[in-house]
Amino acid sequence: MSTSTPVTTLAPSSSSTLKHICVFCGSKHGVRPGYTDAAHALAQTLVKHKIGLVYGGGTVGLMGEIARGVQSGLGPHAVLGVIPEALASREISSELIGDTKVVKDMHERKAMMARHADGFIAMPGGLGTLEELLEVMTWQQLGFHAKPIGLLNTEGFFDPLLAFFKHCIDEGFVSASHQNTVVSDNPEQLVQQMMDWQPPASNVLADARQRQAAIGEDIAGQS
Repeated sequence: MSTSTPVTTLAPSSSSTLKHICVFCGSKHGVRPGYTDAAHALAQTLVKHKIGLVYGGGTVGLMGEIARGVQSGLGPHAVLGVIPEALASREISSELIGDTKVVKDMHERKAMMARHADGFIAMPGGLGTLEELLEVMTWQQLGFHAKPIGLLNTEGFFDPLLAFFKHCIDEGFVSASHQNTVVSDNPEQLVQQMMDWQPPASNVLADARQRQAAIGEDIAGQS
């Protein structure tokens, strides 16, 4: 298990092509077999398109399912797992998958995952999955990145969340122009839609500036 900060296996891509997708998902399997089936199907889709996986580094639950699937199809070099020290004993229960980086805390974990991904997909999961999803959505809204965000809406899992997003728009707290999330219950369709996704022009400009700084650095004063 590596504890060093530098990452050598999945260098950040300067291309708009989806070379690496970060997947947020549960460290449990959930009560419906369809959730595990969806993890396997998404892994097969990533393998088909030769897209590397960036994920939370665990070997349990849906995290372990999708990571093992991508590693089986593309090799260990195609999987980058990032896990905080405090969660290593809880979310790693078997042999490590791919290149696993152990970092200091959740903030470092999320920043590293975001830097090494060209897009994000959320699968069914718990509060941690929702927190990670909402953070990258907020970063996109603020123009800190111009990367596609997808929801794999297996078994209608995200329907209540999508209804809440609509409620936020209806109540005037979120602009409709900021609801750019791609939604599908089909992994192949979701990835294809993310490949075709075009960011708003304002986000492209902000993303170009943000490439000069680490995620989380204040760029408001830069010209």
